[in-house]
Amino acid sequence: MEAIKAIIIDDESLARDLVRSYLGACQDIEILGEYSDGFQGLKAINELDPDLVFLDVQMPKLTGFEMLELLDKPCNIVFTTAYNEYAIKAFEHNAIDYLLKPFSNERFQDAVRKVKERILNSVTSEEQIEKIKKHNDSSEELLTRVVVKSRNKIDVIAIDKIKYFEAQDDYVMIYTNEGRYLKQKTMKYFESHLNPNEFCRIHRTYLVKIDQIVQLQPYEKDHWIVILKTGESLNVSRNGFKQLKLQLEI
Repeated sequence: MEAIKAIIIDDESLARDLVRSYLGACQDIEILGEYSDGFQGLKAINELDPDLVFLDVQMPKLTGFEMLELLDKPCNIVFTTAYNEYAIKAFEHNAIDYLLKPFSNERFQDAVRKVKERILNSVTSEEQIEKIKKHNDSSEELLTRVVVKSRNKIDVIAIDKIKYFEAQDDYVMIYTNEGRYLKQKTMKYFESHLNPNEFCRIHRTYLVKIDQIVQLQPYEKDHWIVILKTGESLNVSRNGFKQLKLQLEI
């Protein structure tokens, strides 16, 4: 087997030191680099194309799970974290292993053996990342923010900053007062992962934040439009009108 190329992503220097020291006994694993946050780690994965990533879950700026969603080049993942509540989610993401800090060298080497078995059995990292994306889509957790990657830039958008979403084929355009951002997701995904008390699907094309609406006006027979605080107007479908009346209690 050729040397396995690995990187370490963890915001705690002591945790990175521990992983590096344990890898010292693994002559067939080459450490390409160490990174202290998800932004640096994501850039490194896309540029260095590692076979394996030791990844912390709870990090500032960008969490481990958010980072994986933005990968261009998938790779095998071993999660390392101090929080056992993420274990189920990690395995649902098809992680090779989940190391709960502080972990022993014996436990670490067991994870390394699993990595080698997966590589020998030709389980592709593309399959792993596809399972990650499918799990994210099926999760029932409500979103508090959305991460969007465009070229070499990553934007982290708080949900309370979003005015509305617009469907665009296999993508969704996200509108805020600061700008707009294109995300490869479906409207169905956002509709099921946003607080229904805060957002309303007013049309097959639009999902709007309710507190942005200042007026609901008739447009044509059986057609309506909403006027937002910014002065923008959006079409409302017949079903969207019924749903909006329920949520506005009018």
